[in-house]
Amino acid sequence: MKKTGKTSHHFSAAAAALFAFVFILSASAFAADSADKMKGPAFTDPARRFPMPAAWVNKPIQYEGWAEKADIAVSLEQDVYQTILPLIQKYAKEHNLKIAVKEGTCGIAAGMLSRKTVDMGGFCCPPGKEDRLPGIKYHTLGIVSKAFLVHTLNPVDNVSSQQLIEMFRGKIYRWSELRDSSGKPGAGGTIRTVARLHCQTRPGHWRLLLDDDKFFSPRLVEVGSIPDVLNAVATDRDAVGWEVLSMVEKYKKGDRMKPLRVNGYSPTDYEALASGKYPYYRTYTITTWEGPAVENEKARKLVEYLVKEADSLDPRRFGFASASRLKKAGWKFSGDELVKEPR
Repeated sequence: MKKTGKTSHHFSAAAAALFAFVFILSASAFAADSADKMKGPAFTDPARRFPMPAAWVNKPIQYEGWAEKADIAVSLEQDVYQTILPLIQKYAKEHNLKIAVKEGTCGIAAGMLSRKTVDMGGFCCPPGKEDRLPGIKYHTLGIVSKAFLVHTLNPVDNVSSQQLIEMFRGKIYRWSELRDSSGKPGAGGTIRTVARLHCQTRPGHWRLLLDDDKFFSPRLVEVGSIPDVLNAVATDRDAVGWEVLSMVEKYKKGDRMKPLRVNGYSPTDYEALASGKYPYYRTYTITTWEGPAVENEKARKLVEYLVKEADSLDPRRFGFASASRLKKAGWKFSGDELVKEPR
């Protein structure tokens, strides 16, 4: 009887340990599954084209006043502008070209392409369905980490994907519900979420966190510009918002905010980004035209140069993974365009 009791005791301990292990695995799988269910599409189908009348298809490119007498006219979203303008300026000087570049938003770039007033457009998002106009070809430069930023005085430095979702949904609303690097409850008051919900008709970007603006907490502070996001985080210890780190550097806010690690990975860890372990990013995309009425050979060669030179950008500085690095990591491409994540 003693032997049986001892065996029973060992069996109970082993069973309890096994149950705990299975519970942890199940909880982790449930959290990942929950995060995936809230996530929107990363890309649209490159085979589908938005229909346009024949008169539009046959219409040539006609520059506006700001690009008059230019060899190439380019409209770039502000993130992409910040990243590749030096490369464009270098190329223009080396090839004795006049390249007119206008900084704006994805919407401005899309509008100029639809009006056929530029040779190239640059986006921080993958193309939406309405962006896939006849004759436009998309080229991916790479992806850049979307950093979730908090004030430097906030002791919390790591969150899971599921915790981020619950923070922005309003399910977790106090910093004390999270833990700092020492395992202690986070100090501070009510979490103040801040967001710039740009490009709502395009996949990827913030929709990798929550697919619809209706999923966000009613307490979300929605702002209209990048400086507004950064100022909110820099002046409020309880705020959290997202932005790419090149914009933190541009607006000189790095001394007052820090990026959170997500699932243990820093947004500057380009290897984690390329492998899909750091799950939040923006896709830097540029375009060319194909067709006798619109094609600009000089613009095509510039794009080839930019795609190649993206490998020279410091991946550690902002958490950037070039197209060639993504291909090696198993991301799927259609021609030069990124169309599918590795997982």
